[in-house]
Amino acid sequence: MATEATFTVPSSQFPLGTVFEQLPNVTVTLERIIPAQDVVVPYFWVRGTVVDDIEEAFTEHPGVRDIRLVDSVADEYLLRVEWSVEYSGVLSALVETEIPLIEAVGTSQEWTFDVRGDDRSDIAAFQQHCKRFDVPVTLTSLHALTPVETNTEAALTDPQQEALVLAFDRGYFETPREVTMSEVGDELGISQQAVASRLRRGIKHILGSTLSETGRSDR
Repeated sequence: MATEATFTVPSSQFPLGTVFEQLPNVTVTLERIIPAQDVVVPYFWVRGTVVDDIEEAFTEHPGVRDIRLVDSVADEYLLRVEWSVEYSGVLSALVETEIPLIEAVGTSQEWTFDVRGDDRSDIAAFQQHCKRFDVPVTLTSLHALTPVETNTEAALTDPQQEALVLAFDRGYFETPREVTMSEVGDELGISQQAVASRLRRGIKHILGSTLSETGRSDR
């Protein structure tokens, strides 16, 4: 049965975490990972600084072969990095075990990874790979996706659903808004940037699921 899990990793133990040494207040959201010959290519969004500072912070790491700006939206920057496999760690575990990454958000304290496997053995394989290479991952959540879950519920991670429900209950989506994103973050114990990421990704999943269902029903 399909299973979702949430892991945390100390920021210093994850390759992309090196950015926090120079830019402790940024938030990094891993978008996707593409394996290539002798490199791992992560795409990630960075918020809380300017793009020149990000590129400088990463260029100094010996694992970086290339970094480039792909896109920018307001104060968010999408970057592409070519990362040598010998420095990959968790990235290597994700690529080699082929476990789907739902979301990964990093702050100066830790990275949180939401992953999904076809069954619990996929999650166990990911854990074993990390243990073999001394990557200190901590499992914080594990649950099976039951048949009664809707496509929308299955698409949302627990953190995304929690943020969406709280934002809705507090009136964030009202006009005018009855609560700020910062206030929602205070209740959740996370940064404003992390709230923005969870809401944006959660809404994207809901729209994708809803539009997909609508398309099927019209056939």
